[in-house]
Amino acid sequence: MTRLLLLIDIQRDYFPGGRHPLVDSDAAADAAGRLLAGFRTAGERVVHVQHVWDGPDAAFFAPGTPGVEFDPRVAPDGAEQVIVKARPNAFLGTGLEALLRAAAPDELVVAGMMSSMCVDATVRAASDLDFPVAVAQDACAAPDLAFGGTVVPGAQVHAAFMAALDGTYARVTDVDALIGKPVAG
Repeated sequence: MTRLLLLIDIQRDYFPGGRHPLVDSDAAADAAGRLLAGFRTAGERVVHVQHVWDGPDAAFFAPGTPGVEFDPRVAPDGAEQVIVKARPNAFLGTGLEALLRAAAPDELVVAGMMSSMCVDATVRAASDLDFPVAVAQDACAAPDLAFGGTVVPGAQVHAAFMAALDGTYARVTDVDALIGKPVAG
């Protein structure tokens, strides 16, 4: 089985000290780093997605700022392709679909940030385009959200989005299952 790892927006603005820190982003980046190492060791293809918010109203990911850079735990190694996007769905306005059609993976493995925005939008689009998708849920993170006067903690936001994706749009699992490591009992 051929797989391709798609790492979405694991960029410095999502971490403590950044312009839009997420809940448990460090734990998610650590897990994504393990996933990336597993793919590299197995010689499997890796593609990085980088969100660039190029406009005067950029709340985060502004060009030329430290926050737009990849977190060092998952930075491209030079041989790995980078897709730059400006919208939550990594397929819109990019060459991602053509790249995936040419690579023809049996499974697209997704990890990244935010569970509730770019991961969700990209996974749903990939599924709609008939790519079989697996999501490494422990290598994703979400923010606290507020709606109608109710604050929803980031862990619950993440869980709700993973639950919505699982089974219909993707196979939601964890890094250890994806890299073949036994889960400690």
